[in-house]
Amino acid sequence: MTRHTDDNLLAILREVRCLIARPENDFSWSGWIDETAALGEIDALIAGIASGQIPELASLKVLFAPTGPIQELSVSSGWGNEYLALADRFDAALSD
Repeated sequence: MTRHTDDNLLAILREVRCLIARPENDFSWSGWIDETAALGEIDALIAGIASGQIPELASLKVLFAPTGPIQELSVSSGWGNEYLALADRFDAALSD
């Protein structure tokens, strides 16, 4: 991945982190037990990319996949449209 792609992924993951940290979120269908588990996974990805580690693309793609954990959380928590915009940016970042 290029530095530009890494920067874009970091920005997207940081925005996702803010959405996941909302207190009114419903994690029932996300596959994550709770906010702590979700944030732990996102924080590990952010830390890895920030330190120059190339993340496993399959794990990133699963997070943003239709019916993946982020989409399920977004739909059950009322921020589905924000998720769709981030998913589009994620797809664009990977195609860079």
